[in-house]
Amino acid sequence: MHLANGDPANSTGVTEFLLLGFGDLGDLDFLLFLLFLVIYMATMVGNMLIIMLVVLDHSLHSPMYFFLGNLSCLEICYSSSIVPKMLSGLLHHFSVISVAGCMAQYYFFGFLAVAECYLLAVMSYDRYVAICKPLLYVTLMDSKSCFQLVVGSWLNSSLVASLTIYLMQQLTFCGPNKIDHFFCDYRPLLKLSCSDTHATEWITILLAGVCSLPPFVLTLATYTYIILAILRIPSNLGRQKAFFTCSSHLTVVSIFYGTIMIVYLLRAEALQNLNKIFSLFYVVLTPLLNPLIYSLRNKEVKDALRKVLKFLAHKTTL
Repeated sequence: MHLANGDPANSTGVTEFLLLGFGDLGDLDFLLFLLFLVIYMATMVGNMLIIMLVVLDHSLHSPMYFFLGNLSCLEICYSSSIVPKMLSGLLHHFSVISVAGCMAQYYFFGFLAVAECYLLAVMSYDRYVAICKPLLYVTLMDSKSCFQLVVGSWLNSSLVASLTIYLMQQLTFCGPNKIDHFFCDYRPLLKLSCSDTHATEWITILLAGVCSLPPFVLTLATYTYIILAILRIPSNLGRQKAFFTCSSHLTVVSIFYGTIMIVYLLRAEALQNLNKIFSLFYVVLTPLLNPLIYSLRNKEVKDALRKVLKFLAHKTTL
């Protein structure tokens, strides 16, 4: 099916794909369904709670929480573009998705994954300026700069995803139509195409490298400077608390970037066979961990949550 013209009358061959998910795991299917459903619901509640607190509480109207609010919005969209279809596949052992729906899912996944790479790098830079250059923080991270950083992250991600989906839409799918994955990812789709996919594959790998490696290096560099600054803190308690926070951030960032780069940059067949497992880390795990690690343990967020709960309790008693 040639998708470039978007005209169903000129389409032949495949009109829908079967997402095989994790295959038939017997009784384990339902247990995984319950596990991922709970994780998905916790992800939605946690991220929506952060957005609500950032919007409602003026004490959270700062660059750090502005970025966190954007990250939470991203995580909601990111999980919702993939997890519901994955849950459907676990219930029925497979799920059906149209070719157009498959391309849309791949577009939003790529767009949001790239945006997360950029936003995590922006957030690490924000913490670097706050800790290592506190006197310049107000100047470097004013509202205009923060807005430009966020808009730049979203726009660049959209451009990259648009280029990738354009390349995918030039492919022809003649059959079979079974995707050995729980969402429409580029490698399983390339395997089904009867077109020459070498150029598309290499351009996609190049774009994945450009979009993940520089932000990852920037994030590592900023956290290195942050940790060095923390080591100079005279108070042992303050040093331990700051180091624990930064190490938690770095762990989540490493899981996200590490699994993304393994799936999209490495071509080893042994690693490709584990793609479903690696994909679960950045599709399911990091959207859950980000609100927990970055926000819900912060004193400011806890105080804002208490104020909102007190306000709601007061309203219900009136």
